[in-house]
Amino acid sequence: METIILFVDDAAYARDQLRLHVPANPAPAGSVHWILVACAPRMTHRISKWVSHSARENWRAKWFAKTQDQLVPLLSQGDCQVTPVLAKGPLSELARELKLRHGAAATVVDARRPKVGVALEPLAPTQAPSPSPAPGRWKGALGGIGGMGALFMLALQFGE
Repeated sequence: METIILFVDDAAYARDQLRLHVPANPAPAGSVHWILVACAPRMTHRISKWVSHSARENWRAKWFAKTQDQLVPLLSQGDCQVTPVLAKGPLSELARELKLRHGAAATVVDARRPKVGVALEPLAPTQAPSPSPAPGRWKGALGGIGGMGALFMLALQFGE
């Protein structure tokens, strides 16, 4: 039985990513065991001023249930086994613990949505944090502004 550990923080984005990993014609019954690790969105540390701990945990549980409702039907095609897990604590330790429990041959799939300006937490201790796309984002814009400025200056020169 193949084991796939799937890390998710946004169900819609994960569905798009799963099209690469879920075959159109399902494998024989029980041949894939999906471990769905839901990484709930972080709340700022200042939220404790306005929301109690039990309300935060309640929200996480509702978010987890909604994520399961959206992804478990897709993953359980062909009678595949799905084990949902709500992530608490460092993801690298959870990934290591799951690989120990389900075998070193388990495949880890990171289907978390990349965020602009924020490096995602690594799933393995040796894995470097994903690079932030923010610094390169301005290269094209600044080049375009510089090119438009040069074009404007040429238009002024030839207009005289």
